[in-house]
Amino acid sequence: MPRQRQEVDAGLGPAPGLRQAYVDAFDESEGSGERPGTDESGTEDAEKGKGAKGRAFTGIAAAAVTTVLAVVVAGQVAAGRHDATAQTQSAAGGGLDARASASPGDTGSTPSVTPSTTPLTYDQKMGVRYPLSATLKASGKFDAVPGFDKAPGKGQKYTYRVDVEKGLGLDAALFAQAVQKTLNDKRSWAHNGARTFERISSGTPDFVITLASPGTTAEWCAKSGLDTTEDNVSCDSASTERVMINAYRWAQGSKTYGDAIHPYRQMLINHEVGHRLGYGHVTCDKDGELAPVMQQQTKFLDHDGIHCRANPWPYPGS
Repeated sequence: MPRQRQEVDAGLGPAPGLRQAYVDAFDESEGSGERPGTDESGTEDAEKGKGAKGRAFTGIAAAAVTTVLAVVVAGQVAAGRHDATAQTQSAAGGGLDARASASPGDTGSTPSVTPSTTPLTYDQKMGVRYPLSATLKASGKFDAVPGFDKAPGKGQKYTYRVDVEKGLGLDAALFAQAVQKTLNDKRSWAHNGARTFERISSGTPDFVITLASPGTTAEWCAKSGLDTTEDNVSCDSASTERVMINAYRWAQGSKTYGDAIHPYRQMLINHEVGHRLGYGHVTCDKDGELAPVMQQQTKFLDHDGIHCRANPWPYPGS
């Protein structure tokens, strides 16, 4: 969070009998007995017999070699198909394990995803940490997430755009989906029909929720006099159109929330948008209470001998 105002933050073996078939073929050519066209008392016939014998020998040998090659090639094709199938099956589940890594320096185990051909659900994706460096400074350029999500309620409507910094390697569509679902939840700022939120990708929005690398987040927060570098947090850059969500925190979470990365992401959104709506920082004042969503939960849950419980919602009891 900023110092002034921050987020709550097998190959085949030789074919049986093949060698014997090869030997038998030569035995048929060179065994005892007369051959067609051969006469022991005639020189010319003998010469003709030699030629016929040579031709027969050559033909039989060629047939045997052809048979050997056919079997070898068939074996290689079968083995190749087996190998290709194995490689395809391996690739089908490889990417998911790479994407579930523990947060550097954070405690607790990371939920893992078993390789599967079944697509992950929204909740499953939101429950997985993603690798991202705490010191990343990406391109500084943004892409607006395409599409439109209509405001579902009838209260005061706020329009917003979702921008994601180029080069992060994070799921932009998931981030946009999370923003829309979170803000329009009855436990969020849409509570009791007071507000409704609509995502646009063109035109002029009321604000732009921006997922950016730590380095780029710091640059935009500094435009509003906020320092996010000390705790690597997020901010509402109030003098600009951008509500900055630090991609490191989005990807890796915080020690205060441990493995509960899904609710932590909801808290990030609610806290920073809460600033844009005019809400300042507060803390819980009784031991064991839920922390207000506007408490700096990325930084602490306990203060002044009081233990606060993590809470991602402005209206958690709704």
